[in-house]
Amino acid sequence: MTTVTQSSHARRIGRGFAGAFLLAFVWELSVRGLNLPAYVLPSVSSIVSGMIADAAKLSAAARFTAAEALAGYLLGCVIGIAAAIAVSMIPRIRRAVMSVATAINSVPVVAYSPLVLLWFGMGMTSKIVMVAVAVSFTIFLSTIAGLDRIDRRTIDLVRSFGAGRLTLLWRLRLPTALPLIIAGMRVSTVRSVIVAIVTEMLGAYGGLGWVIYQAVLQIDFVQVWAAIIVASAISLCFFGVISLIEQRYIFWK
Repeated sequence: MTTVTQSSHARRIGRGFAGAFLLAFVWELSVRGLNLPAYVLPSVSSIVSGMIADAAKLSAAARFTAAEALAGYLLGCVIGIAAAIAVSMIPRIRRAVMSVATAINSVPVVAYSPLVLLWFGMGMTSKIVMVAVAVSFTIFLSTIAGLDRIDRRTIDLVRSFGAGRLTLLWRLRLPTALPLIIAGMRVSTVRSVIVAIVTEMLGAYGGLGWVIYQAVLQIDFVQVWAAIIVASAISLCFFGVISLIEQRYIFWK
């Protein structure tokens, strides 16, 4: 079974690389064939050359953004899961918590950026807070949905054996909720990188968002695309890590 699974993973990765190369090939031919200017769409070859020339700058910015996204992501996961468990354990507060969470999430996360930058400054802290806010709501909803999946008859059966609230949570509700929790975590990986970059564009001392903002001011569209591709690579790696964890540990899904 393990060999079959590894073979399936290898085929999917191979198809992914083949699709990426095909997209790059069509992109390069289209730009050259239509003679598109760089401000509309630069060629893949020019972007790769720019990435090589600015490798040190882009790698430093990528580490900065990845650190912000990862720290905010982990904090958001902890907050979202903890809030969902609290709501599940104390049903009386559910309506109030859901109302507040929905009100906060109904406003685009970027709208909070000026306030967060004002409160926490231009450094990494403000980006971590923004990512945590964006991630926590998604994780909160997915965890709530997972904890609510338990059949009431199953709960009654386990309680008949003397299980208390904590035992029910640890032995029954959390294992049942884990597939939905990990699905929310997988979706939040891309969101964390996006929020970190957007917040960096509004005010930062480093990161890919800062690189993109500076490149736009300098009308260097090749560097803009180079930073975007690096950001996409970070998101894909992040997504892939969570997917591997899901396949490895959520075996009962």
